Amino acid sequence: MPPTGPVITQQMHFSAPLPLKCGAALADYTLVYETHGTLNADRSNAVLVCHALNASHHVAGVDAQGAVGWWDNLIGPGKPLDTERFFVIGVNNPGSCFGSTGPMHVNPATGRVWGADFPVQTVEDWVDAQLRLIDRLGIAQLAAVVGGSLGGMQALAWTLRHPERVRHCVAVATAPNLSAQNIAFNEVARRAIVTDPDFHGGHFYAHGVVPKRGLRVARMIGHITYLSDDAMDLKFGRALRNAELAFSTQAIEFQIESYLRYQGDKFSEYFDANTYLLITRALDYFDPAAEHGGNLARAFEPARANRFLLVSFTTDWRFSPARSREIVKALVDNRIAVSYAEIAAPHGHDAFLLDDARYHGVMRAYFERLQA
Repeated sequence: MPPTGPVITQQMHFSAPLPLKCGAALADYTLVYETHGTLNADRSNAVLVCHALNASHHVAGVDAQGAVGWWDNLIGPGKPLDTERFFVIGVNNPGSCFGSTGPMHVNPATGRVWGADFPVQTVEDWVDAQLRLIDRLGIAQLAAVVGGSLGGMQALAWTLRHPERVRHCVAVATAPNLSAQNIAFNEVARRAIVTDPDFHGGHFYAHGVVPKRGLRVARMIGHITYLSDDAMDLKFGRALRNAELAFSTQAIEFQIESYLRYQGDKFSEYFDANTYLLITRALDYFDPAAEHGGNLARAFEPARANRFLLVSFTTDWRFSPARSREIVKALVDNRIAVSYAEIAAPHGHDAFLLDDARYHGVMRAYFERLQA
């Protein structure tokens, strides 16, 4: 189905300080968001969509710049998350670079751009910020919270942090915490950024430069982990960029190299380096079982959602099906209703963003049964 539009970007300002897990507080901040569909009379049909690392509030439709929402294939009239039934809210988290208050904005306490001084965020902090927006919209309880990857972590955190405020949780291609390997990938990407000579300790704005070299490498590293070996081989194989080898250690020889450099170049033009550091740290820190001696079942004891839906993809080696099954077991141990779908898809982690009839069929069936 074609995207809907145009979509109107909205803002909401908050003057009351938001306490953060790091011990600091964020005051005088703005959240950018968009909505789709109509809130019903008893305000019971609201669905919150939480975004992943390099996404934003723009979840569906076409915005003023002509960009299509990152989950448009899933959200809209007649789509699996049907905006003819549900009032869908996409929120941009604090610390992002897509409109909500973040490192690129001015710190009202100093009159200078935040830069590296922007306080460290956690998934739980984002959920608390989202709750304030939901309160302002007059929504007592969300019909569902939905997210993929890092967004799925936020959806899970909603059910633990504000259990009475959400009836359903849909967490796709996610995990209860990052593995050591995942943390390692994030750290290598962060090192690429902070060692870029143009980073200037995170205060590169004052120097009029952007650490594009570091951002390019960070994106290339991340993008490799989002794809499966089969998907990369099918799309690129060992195809050469030119007819003959250049026999150069620095030339672009293979199509996969050209693709990764293109992705890195594009990313470095729109994404903020400090935001990348903040968001990957939030990924690293998420671990609801840590406060319960590593016992995930105990961590989920507060959950009160009517039902959970967990979806994973067989070739997603960064957030493997085994990680989703850990969450399913923790819910079952607490006698909490949960549905689980493991989709045989070749696309790796990126599968949660793509068109897959089985995946979308699972999502459609779940939302069709969900009572607003």
